[in-house]
Amino acid sequence: MSDTDLSSRPELASALHRLRSTLARAKAELELADEDGEASGAMVRVLGDIREALVLVAAVEAAAFSAARVVILDDDGRLAELTARGLRRLGYEAEARSGVRAIDPRDIVVFDLGLAKSLDEEARRALRMARPIIVTGATDPASRVIADALGAADFLVKPVELSHLAAAIERRISEDVSPAVEG
Repeated sequence: MSDTDLSSRPELASALHRLRSTLARAKAELELADEDGEASGAMVRVLGDIREALVLVAAVEAAAFSAARVVILDDDGRLAELTARGLRRLGYEAEARSGVRAIDPRDIVVFDLGLAKSLDEEARRALRMARPIIVTGATDPASRVIADALGAADFLVKPVELSHLAAAIERRISEDVSPAVEG
């Protein structure tokens, strides 16, 4: 996200909170009326609409707040920083790292397969949970097997065009948002 987007997030969060609270209050009142037998057909339809609106608010919250940061994990720190800089120019919040530290479950992880040998079991587990976008210079079937074992959401061969990486990031973000919309 750009700096402008980040500065407007407190206002967005506040507006979403007020909307969620208002919808929740209306839902509670309609549910009470329904339980008391006072709800008309129109009220029941409005209650259904409010439930749907709450699901959509959850999807907006997920899209706005949880899928924002991209973490580039690469054994080449300079390449990781160049990639992060390019992604920031495209509007993503991106951070370059040369090693695996604690991965936030909401992070979109771009992982250089060359780091796989240095992972301990805890780091492998965290990476699998993150469903990383794997980047590698290797095209052999064994590399694909390793990527699959790490729970890869996508597999890109270096050199990776920034537009292809951005498309992979968007696919990965949509995986996180889709379940909330279907909920």
